[in-house]
Amino acid sequence: MVEYRFLTEANKEELEAVKQLFREYTESLGLDLGFQDFEAECKALPGKYAAPDGALLLALVDGEAAGCIAVRKSDERICEMKRLYVRDRYRGLKIGKTLIQMIIEKAEQLSYDYMRLDTLARMTSAQALYRAFGFYEIEPYIFNPLDGAIFMERKLR
Repeated sequence: MVEYRFLTEANKEELEAVKQLFREYTESLGLDLGFQDFEAECKALPGKYAAPDGALLLALVDGEAAGCIAVRKSDERICEMKRLYVRDRYRGLKIGKTLIQMIIEKAEQLSYDYMRLDTLARMTSAQALYRAFGFYEIEPYIFNPLDGAIFMERKLR
């Protein structure tokens, strides 16, 4: 059974699981995310993803961390989706799709007008999923030195 939980600082065990998922995510990319101050982000969780301006969502399958996603404030009207990741053994269960849907709903509840994200050209299945949720390509909105970075946005309300 899949369970979804929005996390707070009180969820110490779950925050550790998210840190592990974040690290697996970066390892799967095979990239250095130092330009995003990734290690500081992990140490500070929930950090920028904390309420009232953000959210951190964990998916569990039979009590084991299976995937995660986060949203953080960019400005008063715009938020950014970050760190969508589902472990390989849980792919095909529509966890990624549910995580996106739930984080979009949370962003709408937080009164954001737009949600943005960045991804890589080689992540074609992720791009297809984002497009299915109404995301479209935009000009770069944040520094990203990685080759093939793609920037996307979706109107929320």
